[in-house]
Parts: sequence; C-alpha cells; structure tokens
Amino acid sequence: MDRNAGSFVAVRRLVGTDRAAGAVAFHHSSSAEVVTGSTAWIGRGLSCVCAQGRESDARLSFDLTPVQEGCLQRLQNRIEVQYDGSNTEHQEELKALWCASFPGTELRGLISEQWKEMGWQGKDPSTDFRGGGFISLENLLFFARNYSKSFQELLRKQNGDRAIWEYPFAVAGVNITFMLIQMLDLQAVKPRSLFGAVFLKLLSENDRAFDILYCITFKLMDQQWLDMHATYMDFNTVMKSTRRQLERELLLEDIQRIEDMPSYKLLAR
Repeated sequence: MDRNAGSFVAVRRLVGTDRAAGAVAFHHSSSAEVVTGSTAWIGRGLSCVCAQGRESDARLSFDLTPVQEGCLQRLQNRIEVQYDGSNTEHQEELKALWCASFPGTELRGLISEQWKEMGWQGKDPSTDFRGGGFISLENLLFFARNYSKSFQELLRKQNGDRAIWEYPFAVAGVNITFMLIQMLDLQAVKPRSLFGAVFLKLLSENDRAFDILYCITFKLMDQQWLDMHATYMDFNTVMKSTRRQLERELLLEDIQRIEDMPSYKLLAR
C-alpha cells in the first residue's frame, strides 16, 4: 500500500434522527455519510499486519513441483500488473465492478462522486489501486460475481450490530489483497513459510484459490469486526486477528482444497 498519508472514506451508518437532521445518504446502501481524514491508520495497519515476519520462517525452504511452479508464476504475473487508468481492459473491469455492485444503476463516469458509495477514498478509484495493483480489482470483481450474496451484505453493511463509523468497503478490499500477498510471501521465488507452502498446494488444485481465499478473508474479516464490536480505528487489530485465524486454518491437517477451510462456510452465493 502507499504509505503516504492522504484521505480516506469512512462510512457512518445513520438512523432515525440523523436522517431527519438532513445528513447525506447513500441511496444504494444503508444510509450513510462520507467523512474524510488521514489514511495513516490504513498504512500503519498494513505495516503491522503484513510485514510481521518470523525468524523461523526465513530459514524454511520448500521444493516445488513443476505444476506448483507454473501456478505460482501465473499468480505472480497477475500480482505484477499495476492498475492503469488509460488501459481499456482495466477501465472495462472497473465498470464491470460497478455493474456487479449496483446493478441497474448507471455509472456516470470512471471519475465520479458515485465511487465513494462503494468506499473508495475519492471520486477516482484508480488512485487506490497503487498498493494492491490490478489484481485487487480482479479480486473484488471475482467476489461480486461468484459470491454475490456475501459481497452485497458486506458492501451494504447488512449484517450484525455495526459500529457508527464503519470501515470503507473498497479500500478494505485493497488492504486484504495486499495482506494476503505479504502473508503468503507470493512475490518470493518459492515459499519461505509453511503457510505459503500449504497455499501453493491448494493453488495447484484450483488456479482460482487466491481469489477464493480473498473472498474467505473479506468475509472472515467482517465477522471478526462484528465479534469485536470494532470501529474503523480498530482496523489494524481486526486485520491482525483475521490473519491469525487464516494461518490457523491453513495448517489444519484435513485442508486439501481451498473449500475445506472452515471459514469458507461463511460465504454465500
């Protein structure tokens, strides 16, 4: 993620008297208003959650099968692609994300105030992809298309007794992509941790394992958020807890496929 402080979008859930007071409401989701502030909380969260290496991990080394090497290389090729706002393919994917998120609502432009309704920092989502790259857009779109019920529940903050100040959905999604890449050490030549080695076995069984793990992580993060009664200032703590849960699940003996992870059951199509 870009560590430079900027602005973020936090979603404030509104009820009863707040609406009567004339607060700005998002018509696509539960009523909300946009609040801007420093993004330093996101940067600090990622530096703590994603870069927390262990000395023992650095000494581990795993041999890959030719199939695993191929799977890892294809995933690394995806990770290396930066979002390019002038690339027609990237523009179309961004439009597709809007259509999957708010079906039936016309997008007025790739640069529009409408994007704040999804939880982007400003009216141009391309500025938020710097840390996660194009794959973070692909992850969000995969989630929207393949687990639409869960996606919509998280986007619209439909479940649970939620905080007044909520995490920004889209920015959280980019954070999750970045966290998984770091946690699994996916930019290394080969895994240097047991978590990365286990994941590559899952990836060799299903070449969309990373995208599915992303969906699992997003849903798990939101569940942890609710369980901890978190507000957006607790984002770092929630991400740490989410990472620990993912690590535990990856090391379970009976995990042969990505769908075997216990938290996969949280997802709904």
